[in-house]
Amino acid sequence: MRFRPCIDIHNGKVKQIVGGSLLDKGDFAEDNFVSEKNGDYYAALYRDAGLTGGHIILLNPAGSSYYEEDVRQACLALAAYPGGLQIGGGMNDENAAFFLDKGASHIIVTSFVFRDGEINYDNLNKMVKVTGKERLVLDLSCRKRDDAYYIVTDRWQKFTNVKLTETVLEELSGYCDEFLIHAVDVEGKSNGIEEDIAALLGSWDGIPVTYAGGVGTMEDLRQLKRLGRGKVDVTIGSALDLFGGPLRFEDVLEEIKGDF
Repeated sequence: MRFRPCIDIHNGKVKQIVGGSLLDKGDFAEDNFVSEKNGDYYAALYRDAGLTGGHIILLNPAGSSYYEEDVRQACLALAAYPGGLQIGGGMNDENAAFFLDKGASHIIVTSFVFRDGEINYDNLNKMVKVTGKERLVLDLSCRKRDDAYYIVTDRWQKFTNVKLTETVLEELSGYCDEFLIHAVDVEGKSNGIEEDIAALLGSWDGIPVTYAGGVGTMEDLRQLKRLGRGKVDVTIGSALDLFGGPLRFEDVLEEIKGDF
């Protein structure tokens, strides 16, 4: 297990939000924390801690009046830690090269690949052509419906018809370097992980996977390591003291270094 840090940007600010509350209409989200610091502050912190594979997520759509400021914040972060951070949020084959040139290690994509509720292989291949398999991360963030987890798109607002299964993981792993999976129903709530998702990811042997959502205590972290069989990396947002939460950044790093 590795710790993968995050920089979530919404309405031009580094934030932590309740994931399921995000709406394009009115650029609304229920905020857990709004930072007065810019993206480069967090990027430098992660760089100095020697953390790799973290991600920046732009939470406003391209048509939002806040989008340009989101991008500015992201570029500050990428400049502070070139090659050390991935970026996602509205990525497609037309803008991916821009963010790679700005210093992103990988492009994270969901909505461009999952169109009209299905996997759009034409768009997936377009992304691979721009990024290469080695610089592409597929975000398979999901929400529960009818006792199954379905991949969701458009800032987690729309369900697809694609269930998160080992078969889907295996199929899509041929196109990308990693998976990022937010458990959206618990994202930002810090009240426990989605154990079924963690167990599914732990049972699959494939490319690296990062889990995000619900970690609020050290015991949640340990449970994720147990269910993920030590193979699943973790992102912690709202529960971290960097974002107003109770878990000390240094303590989390120390805990992950040791044996649970």
